[in-house]
Amino acid sequence: MRRTDYCGRIDRTRLGQVVTVCGWVHRRRDHGGVIFIDLRDREGLLQIVCDPDRAVTFATAEKLRNEFVIAVTGLVRPRREGTINTNLITGEIEVLAHEIEILNASLTPPFLIDDENISETVRLEHRVLDLRRPAMQKNLMLRHKASMSARRYLDAHGFVDIETPVLYKSTPEGAREFLVPSRVHHGQFYALPQSPQLFKQLLMMAGFDRYYQIVKCFRDEDLRADRQPEFTQIDVETSFLDELEIRELMEGLVRTMFQETLGVELEKPFPIMTYSDAMRDYGSDKPDLRVPLKLTELTDLMHGTEFKVFRAAADLPEGRVAALNVPGGGTLTRKEIDEYTTFVSIYGAKGLAYVKVNDASNPNEQGLQSPIVKFLSADVLAEIIARTGAKSGDLIFFAADRAKIVDDALGALRAKIGHERGFVRAGWRPLWVVDFPMFEYDDQKKMWGARHHPFTAPKDGHEQMFTTDPGHALAKAYDVVLNGWEIGGGSVRIHRPEVQAEVFKALGIGEEDQRKKFGFLLDALQYGAPPHGGIAFGVDRMVAIMAGVDQIRDVIAFPKTQRGQDLLIDTPSAVTEQQLRELHIRIRASD
Repeated sequence: MRRTDYCGRIDRTRLGQVVTVCGWVHRRRDHGGVIFIDLRDREGLLQIVCDPDRAVTFATAEKLRNEFVIAVTGLVRPRREGTINTNLITGEIEVLAHEIEILNASLTPPFLIDDENISETVRLEHRVLDLRRPAMQKNLMLRHKASMSARRYLDAHGFVDIETPVLYKSTPEGAREFLVPSRVHHGQFYALPQSPQLFKQLLMMAGFDRYYQIVKCFRDEDLRADRQPEFTQIDVETSFLDELEIRELMEGLVRTMFQETLGVELEKPFPIMTYSDAMRDYGSDKPDLRVPLKLTELTDLMHGTEFKVFRAAADLPEGRVAALNVPGGGTLTRKEIDEYTTFVSIYGAKGLAYVKVNDASNPNEQGLQSPIVKFLSADVLAEIIARTGAKSGDLIFFAADRAKIVDDALGALRAKIGHERGFVRAGWRPLWVVDFPMFEYDDQKKMWGARHHPFTAPKDGHEQMFTTDPGHALAKAYDVVLNGWEIGGGSVRIHRPEVQAEVFKALGIGEEDQRKKFGFLLDALQYGAPPHGGIAFGVDRMVAIMAGVDQIRDVIAFPKTQRGQDLLIDTPSAVTEQQLRELHIRIRASD
């Protein structure tokens, strides 16, 4: 019995034809001597009817159970009046079985394939069965469509698909790496690449001009819903284009993927926002623009106030006092306010002050309700109401601390309140965030680090700030954000060896370490490196957004848990003593 089509593709245009389909028994129903089988494959469901007049076929149908794999040959005929299912492509027809072949039996599965209330642990332990579920099949088919759309676009624009090595060199300045011991070279290690960054730059220097790769990358990081130890990027690099041209070309890629995959037309062109504006107004470099709430800057207002908490934060060199006005927030209970206070403590905030605006026309202790009102002058209170635009019935939250803590706390609170209290607007809101800082200061190491990576080019003229004012040096870096998720990030790269050397110097990487870790790059830069730049898109995040799921594990075939485990194949796992000896490794007892 040779399959002629997929179950989910057969519709009324096939009426009167004899077809052969293969798949899994989704349901078997015995209705008064007639057996109905819902047969499932990756394209959908098809109703099979087994008539007792065909004794052999009917006897086979009686043996079937859920998840048996079968092949069916039969006649496509219309369904009876009242049994049509308009939600299915196959909903107007059924197949009268002439012959059924059992290709394989199945044990009773641990859950029904269309059950939606399954714990994630059970799903991951039985991932093969989980992947048979229609929602998961839809997600992975969506991922396939998105990847194919990207490939077509990049191919049409002259990009060449080139593979880069997976066994790479350890460069521990970035995220924590996965190390691979070498059996042949005693005591030496490879590292799995966090990205193909340097190889794609070398390909530009080699003259390939436009490169792309849909590639696995690896980071040994603490995991969250939007992160995995291994993840997939659409990695892109191009020569002889400036920052604006690269963004325009890559914006076209995102727009094409959404149009071809979902039929969604994204805004054209994408709005552009500087990093400083994003942090000032949203407390985040990946703001969800569907939430209309904004932060209000109050630092300058608090230098002379009697309220010590606000004044102390305002007087810090990197301090900030900011507010978040919540329209209608005056209905929040004290319990709800306390819960939001606990929430922002995750981001280092020591507290969350608030003012309920009972009467905006009286910005004083009569019109405002809060323990802090008595510590703020009438002029300051009036200015707070004016700046935040608060109306009667609103509630204003305040945070005061180092700018990073204020940004993280109020930025997360803004998103949480926006989603919980119905401020989120429907639709797709893409955004370019540009003009990132070149460097960020590490308080623990007491030194400057690269905000993106040390191969990002500075804005023209900003290399002069490397030694005098590194905190204000800006980079030719850009992120693309969609509905509050960063889906891609990139930059123009450094193509002049003397500039690259200055960046390494600013990062405290001495000449010896430069040669040891990046000598191959520095050498290649001396042989006519073209101006180049690129971007990498997170495939997992992008498809998760397209699929409307909350975590990227739902768009990855075989993901890891938040503890980095694969529950299906039980990994990571122990290896033999012989394997360890061959690698010259001894496992130490944990402290």
